[in-house]
Amino acid sequence: MRKDLIFDRQEYATRLAAVKNEMTRRRIDVLLVSEPPSQNYLTGYDAYSFYTPQIAIVALGHPEPIFITRFQDRVSAVRTTYLADDNIRGFPDKYVNSPEFSAYDYMADVVKEIGGDKSRIGVEMGGYYYSARAHADLTRALPHAEFVDADLLVNWIRLVKSPAEVALMRQAGQVADAQIKCAVDMIEPGVRECEIAAAICHQQILGTREFSGSYDSAALMFGVGDRALEPHPAWTDNPLPTSTTVYMEVHGVRHRYQVNLARTVSVGTPSSTQQKLADFAIEALNAALESVRPGHTCSEVHAVFQETLARHGYEKEGRLGYPQGIGYPPASAERTASLRKADHTVLRPGMCFHMMPGLWLDNISVAISQPFVVTENGHEPLTSTPRKLFIK
Repeated sequence: MRKDLIFDRQEYATRLAAVKNEMTRRRIDVLLVSEPPSQNYLTGYDAYSFYTPQIAIVALGHPEPIFITRFQDRVSAVRTTYLADDNIRGFPDKYVNSPEFSAYDYMADVVKEIGGDKSRIGVEMGGYYYSARAHADLTRALPHAEFVDADLLVNWIRLVKSPAEVALMRQAGQVADAQIKCAVDMIEPGVRECEIAAAICHQQILGTREFSGSYDSAALMFGVGDRALEPHPAWTDNPLPTSTTVYMEVHGVRHRYQVNLARTVSVGTPSSTQQKLADFAIEALNAALESVRPGHTCSEVHAVFQETLARHGYEKEGRLGYPQGIGYPPASAERTASLRKADHTVLRPGMCFHMMPGLWLDNISVAISQPFVVTENGHEPLTSTPRKLFIK
């Protein structure tokens, strides 16, 4: 079967070397990678199979990761990863959704094979895909091993994107731009919310004239009227009234790299209060973006936003932004740095963030966001949609 790799072999080798260096620093012999984004990062694996147990095993003494998945998904690993066939394992069907057998027993046997049963093993204790049952089964099957928490070990390495990754983030941003344009063009009184949502999702998969998009790692956010006051609303089948607010956050995806983008649309003339709130939010957003540069911290960028917004009598309680890259359900954020107070992560070229200054107040809201990548001299926007309150 022909390999269908998104990046060249050297890209994967560089990533693996960085992970092994960190493992050595922490005295970890074997790393069990349970999070799909990090599995993709280290091997290239991409298939909708993460609803059953699967794991990438990185051992200091083994040149390649070993990827273990359900037996019928092994073919996807052969196609999408650079791994040698011997390093791709499929566990038998008896382990699938079984109350009697555990796939982690199968995985433990592979750990013994390549790392020994007395290894110091790192696991992602805070991961979405590492359950209490998984940990219990692994520790039972490997009673002589020492288990340590290695949550976010790979995530922090993923935080800085390579030039090849940034290129995919730019493409994902173009898909997000197309989604917003599609929605704004459709919005008018009488159009059902679900029709607009369906068009956004259609555009997400269709992508652009040059390349396709893909499914996202978090559902489309789409709220109208009172539901525009919610950060994570869903659409209904109601028609749009003659005067209302529409809030949406779309997700452009290219080869699992995701870029989020939010905009607010006023159907009919906005109130002077809403227009001013939008102007203040955009002013603070632009000021924060201008403060982005290597060497500055996440906290310093957040402070610029808050200080600018405070001059107009407003404050944003939640974080200003989060890092993005490879995304699988249930979330696209990388669970590492945040643009917020007291986060002293130093910005470096290649870090990608979604700056999301959503202001959801008691009876009015505005959400106008900007995804960006940190560059050598500042930042580069990953989308080109105008930063404004759209009026239809």
